Amino acid sequence: MTIRRSRSRAIFMAATMLAAPLALSPILTSPAHAQWTVFDPSNYAQNVLTAARTLQQINNQITSLQNEATMLINQAKNLASLPYSSLQQLQQNVQRTQQLLSQAQNIAFDVQNIDQAFQQKYGSISLSATDTQLVTDARSRWQNTVGSLQDAMRVQAGVVGNIDTNRTQMSELVGQSQGATGALQATQAGNQLLALQSQQLSDLIALMSANGRSEALIEAERATAAEQGRVQRERFLTPGSGYQPGNAQMFGNGNN
Repeated sequence: MTIRRSRSRAIFMAATMLAAPLALSPILTSPAHAQWTVFDPSNYAQNVLTAARTLQQINNQITSLQNEATMLINQAKNLASLPYSSLQQLQQNVQRTQQLLSQAQNIAFDVQNIDQAFQQKYGSISLSATDTQLVTDARSRWQNTVGSLQDAMRVQAGVVGNIDTNRTQMSELVGQSQGATGALQATQAGNQLLALQSQQLSDLIALMSANGRSEALIEAERATAAEQGRVQRERFLTPGSGYQPGNAQMFGNGNN
């Protein structure tokens, strides 16, 4: 029984092998112009790898372009100008203080004017000056001193008036600096803050100059008054020509 089964199995396998060429015969006898796609796994894998590399290069280029665009945007922000300027207001404050200084009474802030005034009314007092001239010069010096005190107070009022404007400008500039979108805006805001400080320093210098002028005129008037007192005392103590006798006529001409 075992031998028969083995023979039957062998016969079946032989029949199958013989039938295979018959089953494939239509394919072999197909027309010559028919084409069949042959799948090459290694070539397919190479193509997939090449496509992946190409896609990676494209992604790298896109990332590089995005980085360049971001860099250009940042550069544009750094080069953006500050949309606020306090220059006009600061110039107006400085001009207002200069006008107050230019309105100085009697003796202006001018070297030639000061030299001329001191040569004429301050310093040495001439012994030959009349009493009227001495009084006139003393009154002129007093007017200079009072005028300088008034000028100093006007400059003080002007400087104090600029404080509120400076406070507003300072708040605006600090806000602009904190909200700056780039380096240029921050730098310009900082420069305007420095300009504000310069304007405040100019106000301080003007105030010190006006106060110094008034103090100098007070001291000059005091020194000249002392010199004038010395001259008048010397003239009073200087011996005169004395009594000179002369003819006196009384009760008419004597013919009565």
